[in-house]
Amino acid sequence: MSFQPPSVFNIYDYFLGDRIREGMAERRALLTRDGETTYGALDRTAGRVALILREEGVRPGDRVIIALPDGPSYVAALFAVLRLGAVVVMVNPHIAAEQVRYFIEYTDARAVLADHEVADTFRAAARAVADEAGVGDTAHIVAVGDLLLRDSVDPHPPDIDVFPSHPDAPAIFLFSGGTTGRPKAVVQTHRSFANTTELYGKGILGMGPADVTLSVPKLYFGYATGSNLFFPFSVGATAALFPERCTAEALFDAIARFRPTVLVNVPTMVNHMLAHPGAARQDLSCLRLATSAGEALPEELHHRWIETFGVPLLDGLGTAEMWHIFISNHLDDVRPGTLGRPVPGFEVRVTDEDGRALPPGSVGQLRVRGDSLARGYWKRREDTLRAFRGAWYVSQDMISMDRAGYIRYHGRADDMLKVGGKWLAPAELENVLLAHDAVREVAVVGARDARGLVKPAAFVVLEDGVRADDALVAELQAWARDRLEPYKYPRTVTFLPELPRTHLGKVDRGGLAGRGDR
Repeated sequence: MSFQPPSVFNIYDYFLGDRIREGMAERRALLTRDGETTYGALDRTAGRVALILREEGVRPGDRVIIALPDGPSYVAALFAVLRLGAVVVMVNPHIAAEQVRYFIEYTDARAVLADHEVADTFRAAARAVADEAGVGDTAHIVAVGDLLLRDSVDPHPPDIDVFPSHPDAPAIFLFSGGTTGRPKAVVQTHRSFANTTELYGKGILGMGPADVTLSVPKLYFGYATGSNLFFPFSVGATAALFPERCTAEALFDAIARFRPTVLVNVPTMVNHMLAHPGAARQDLSCLRLATSAGEALPEELHHRWIETFGVPLLDGLGTAEMWHIFISNHLDDVRPGTLGRPVPGFEVRVTDEDGRALPPGSVGQLRVRGDSLARGYWKRREDTLRAFRGAWYVSQDMISMDRAGYIRYHGRADDMLKVGGKWLAPAELENVLLAHDAVREVAVVGARDARGLVKPAAFVVLEDGVRADDALVAELQAWARDRLEPYKYPRTVTFLPELPRTHLGKVDRGGLAGRGDR
């Protein structure tokens, strides 16, 4: 069932080079507001960027940070790094200066491919890292712009062979999407990206050459790297890209412009799309399916999506450690409120903390194995030993599985709350509060009351025009008490203009922790 690569294998060929050899050089690879980019143009541009990197001293195995907005430059840069046998490190180009320094220092980056707007920030961070280490050399900062995409710069592709990588050699550093602490770099291999593409991209999504993909998350997020780049490229399909921050309005405009067949979505944007005043009038008839991942999708939102848009929505779960989705709903078997079943080729178990299998319906730790397993965390030996147990990845995600193999998500182990000696999954309370007409977004975390006991605290973003006052707090608390066991209602409700988010766009629960203490 799993993908079996040859002994020499570089995903540059699997996703791009093979399309050229198959006669697809003139086929449309990318769609942007500026027009189309072919597979051949990307191959030539990647060669030119690879030449620049080689001149900057980048060698096989070196880490190269990509800090670019979504567009042809990003895609060419990524493939240029792979072509050299170097390792791609994907970061949000708009992270704060102190985070820039962390990523450069932590990954020992040899070079950075940065957008002109942020290149100076990366240069300053690289100098600071070098000064503190007492060395003269720094990461080379290469500003990449649209100039590299013009064939007039050099109409002939440089003679740079694709490096003969091993299937298990590092290809890309993905960053763990945890909601607390410093991001850990997950060292993923060439094998993993091809394996999940075959099992999920082709097997579950049924990706084909006629597809056009469009993504809410940007390419630096591994979920989008797969669904909006690697999966379509593996079959000669087209990825639509736009660099702007995604809003419901921008997304509806992009759907109207590009007419995608696959929409790569996240629960937050599902919510925003449904809350848009013109939601019911949108033409989403081009879509054959949408996916949801990155965070828990409340069952309430799933039902509202189907009622409003009528497009199959495949909720699923993936991790950087197993690269991408390994549990998913299927097109012919969508069950709102569940993650679906394991993707064929992956084995999932529900266990206690000691690894013992739990009976159907029990909530426990997720363990998964398959041929997309990462090599571990970069420079994090203890974390690696805790999370990777032989062929298994032990996740902090809490799930349950029924007798038919359908899986429900119950939150992260470090997010679970013990209230009065009983467990509460924040997602359960969030789903109930989200069903209230006044609530647009909500996050539930643990807060300590005056006696030091942990109680649920809700942080709520209200719909436009809704007044935040004590009466609404009482109403939301009563709403939860009427629908859940008494101990699960929120002891505090705090109204925010927006929820804090991590570098990957997930709710920053660590940033909310303590704000509800009394």
